[in-house]
Amino acid sequence: MIGRVKDWAKRHWPRLRLRTILFATLFLVAALPGFGAVFLRVYENTLVRQTEAELVAQGAALSATAAALWPAAPPGRVAPREVAGDDTPYSAQAPASGIDLSTTPIRAERPPVAVGTRPSPDAVVVAARLSPIMDATRSATLASIILLDRNGSIVVGSSAVGSYAALPEVAVALAGRATTVLRRNGAYRATYRFEWLSRAAAIRVHYARPILVGDRVVGVLLLSRSARALFRGLYEDRGKIALGIAAIFGMLVVLSGIISRGVTRPIEQLGAATRAVASGRGRVPDPPPTAAIEIQGLYADFAVMAAAIERRSRYLRDFAHAVSHEFKTPLAGIRGAVELLQDHPDMAAEDRRRFLANADADARRLALLVTRLLDLARADMAERGEERTDATQVIMRVAAAWRTTGFSIEIIRLDVLPVVTVPATTLEAVLGTLLENSRQAGARSVTIQLSSTDTHFEVRVSDDGPGVPIADRGRLFEPFFTTKRDSGGTGLGLAISRSLIEVQKGSLSILDSELTTFVVRLPLAN
Repeated sequence: MIGRVKDWAKRHWPRLRLRTILFATLFLVAALPGFGAVFLRVYENTLVRQTEAELVAQGAALSATAAALWPAAPPGRVAPREVAGDDTPYSAQAPASGIDLSTTPIRAERPPVAVGTRPSPDAVVVAARLSPIMDATRSATLASIILLDRNGSIVVGSSAVGSYAALPEVAVALAGRATTVLRRNGAYRATYRFEWLSRAAAIRVHYARPILVGDRVVGVLLLSRSARALFRGLYEDRGKIALGIAAIFGMLVVLSGIISRGVTRPIEQLGAATRAVASGRGRVPDPPPTAAIEIQGLYADFAVMAAAIERRSRYLRDFAHAVSHEFKTPLAGIRGAVELLQDHPDMAAEDRRRFLANADADARRLALLVTRLLDLARADMAERGEERTDATQVIMRVAAAWRTTGFSIEIIRLDVLPVVTVPATTLEAVLGTLLENSRQAGARSVTIQLSSTDTHFEVRVSDDGPGVPIADRGRLFEPFFTTKRDSGGTGLGLAISRSLIEVQKGSLSILDSELTTFVVRLPLAN
């Protein structure tokens, strides 16, 4: 099932720009608090609790006033010690009900007044003196305020006559504890189109608070008021909400601009530059200064890659041209010999042997060129290994083999035997190529000087031959460049040697001096 959903989403997923994805993500993150306030009832809970806090404040003031106006502490219920007595001069009257619209049950509408006894005389006396204060408070707060005596009978605040002692919140208040309940509002009629989204729209907050004289409950104040509904609260706070939305949207625009300049726009520029490089008509530009550090690194990597591709492409073009040139001469010789032999079947035996010998020599040169080209390809495609080699032992072994041919080799060695991360066969092949070049150049003796740095082992190969002309040293490592073509040189030996050494993170170069000196630098093992 999940796999089918994923396949469907992949088939119908729209192509979106990175800028669009980032802006949508930022907008969704910024809007999440608003969605949470509406759908998780965070803001609505705040409105209901604010209404409860207002009723608590009114109840505290009116109950204190009633207690001060009460003539005496008549017989009545004793309030719990933890509520009636408080040694501190100031104590916060925080609601203890913990109202939450998601968990607090909403009771039915307040039931009709039950039949009860007549109000107590002391409560009637206090009601006469407290009524003006209750009226002024009711007029200012629009809250319903009812005064009950110690038996729960209505004294003032309602046109009905009877008792509310059966109400749960009144029973708790008569026991000496203030409480808050939520009840449905039967008189509510929807005003706004989307008020069905608000759970608080059709409820009233009912708060019952005991009136304490000394340690006895002498009466109860029953206050109720409709909570500010969600949309009414949004309307009343529209200025602050609009300001917040504008600030958030402005911040989104600023963040989108920063991301655009730091990420999306540099990526688009890099994409355009990459397409231009691929078509051969451009280069990777410098990274914008506003681009992120990772994007700047990406620009640098693309520039290195483009340079390597261009260098490799140029190398392949030059290499293809050189190969065609090198193959053309022997192929032309072989073809000419074949045509002469075909055109002159009665050719003299001596001439026939000479033409066949020339064709055979050209064929052998072609075979040698193919072999050396394969060696060069293997050198270019070789991978660096982790083989450790005692370079001094390899050099001593190669020198001993060449001394048997009558070649004089002097080695200036180190006291410490270095270990390099180059295969022994690679080092032998490179040294063999250098010694063979020295012998072909007419040298009779070679000096091999060994030295070492913190990271590399250096081998200097010098000979007493006539040396390589200064003008030719710049092209010495180019494929097919040779000054010994007549003696069978292919011009690939040094190119292969350099490729083999560079694969192992080393280098092969020639010094700019009168004496022909090749320098081989090999990485030391850790």
